[in-house]
Amino acid sequence: MDRLQRFGERVAPALTAFSDNAYLSAIRAGMVSIVPLTILGGFFTIAAHLPIPNWEEEAAPYLPVLEVPVTATFGLLSVFACFAIAYELGKHLRLEAVVSAMVATLVFLLIQIRADDQTLAMDGLGSAGLFTAIVVALASVRVQRFFTDRNLVIRLPDSVPRVVIESFSSLTPLFFLVLVAWTIRFVLHVDINGAVQTTFRPLLFALNTLPGILVYAMLVTALWSIGINGDNAMDAIVAPVFLQYLAANVAAVSEHQPLPYVTAYGFFTSFVNVGGTGATLGLALVLLRSKNPVFRKVSRVSLPTQIFQINEPIFFGIPIVLNPVFMVPYVSSALVLTASTYVLMDRGLVAKPLVNVPWTTPPIIGHYLVSGGDWRAAVWGAASIGIAVAIYYPFARYAERVAARQVGAGGAAEDSDSDCGARGA
Repeated sequence: MDRLQRFGERVAPALTAFSDNAYLSAIRAGMVSIVPLTILGGFFTIAAHLPIPNWEEEAAPYLPVLEVPVTATFGLLSVFACFAIAYELGKHLRLEAVVSAMVATLVFLLIQIRADDQTLAMDGLGSAGLFTAIVVALASVRVQRFFTDRNLVIRLPDSVPRVVIESFSSLTPLFFLVLVAWTIRFVLHVDINGAVQTTFRPLLFALNTLPGILVYAMLVTALWSIGINGDNAMDAIVAPVFLQYLAANVAAVSEHQPLPYVTAYGFFTSFVNVGGTGATLGLALVLLRSKNPVFRKVSRVSLPTQIFQINEPIFFGIPIVLNPVFMVPYVSSALVLTASTYVLMDRGLVAKPLVNVPWTTPPIIGHYLVSGGDWRAAVWGAASIGIAVAIYYPFARYAERVAARQVGAGGAAEDSDSDCGARGA
């Protein structure tokens, strides 16, 4: 235990600094801010393709209208992501955030223009351009900060309104960014979208494989086990990938094609994090009638929050963090649910993720909604809770026995001290 704690104390600062990095934080915050768009688009997709016999034939005349919100959300996902990420980073770097976001979005849109007919390439505006949007957003704001720090901007008197000052101060970096992007895209004829996608293709491939998603599950829970928010640390890297998968699944439904991705957005948050990361709802249920009053109290306090996927009370109350007894089932439950859910979806026994729902959606309900209304997913959600209970059960009982022995040893020591005191008297 002491060794584990010392290891955590040495590693935690570096991992925390990585997680709190300004650029990763901007990506994470920007991706979170566009989640409501995916939820809206997902529900309109379901409305257009409800799993009801003859529904699509009846709704056929209205499909073009029903799919307009889908195009306005998933079809422009990268535009919103670029704006949101640049806004967050600009705010962090103490720039005028709105101006930073506008500059980045302009540069991103510029490289999406087709040279032959001067129209926008819609594929690049959707999920396929997400990584390009991230790169452009970060680079644009960083260049703006570079020009500002070196006073390479147009300065106006302080009497001029601040919004005007900020607009003019962005003119020099904006001109530079547009010139560079225009040269690369239209003079040198470099396909920026294609180059960025090629760079990130190994990550895109790996996270939709069973070994890849198991490694991700291991990293998230291992980081949490030493006190680092694993979800936050990894989200900036994986969120764009899972969002691309989800958009591809939505597009497949619209085209009446099989859903291509298992690990799309919602796979981990709903099907693996049952009651929170590490499926700790299982532990809360095991300890609900624990003989140990502390365990029982923590379980009853945390259970209402875990219904909404919030497990900090039990995570830090038991605790699980830096606790070898509970770290093992904590990581194991995530790995077991990841592997079993992946196999079920890959074999078509449970529908793949289609709708992005809020991560606080209760289990079983979340399973049903994420899968686009598949009753088998809801059944699997209930079974997942049972699996988590089975994994945590022996470890919880062992922890109770250890706690009881410690209490007994403490009581015996007190009795011994009392006897000594009586004899001394």
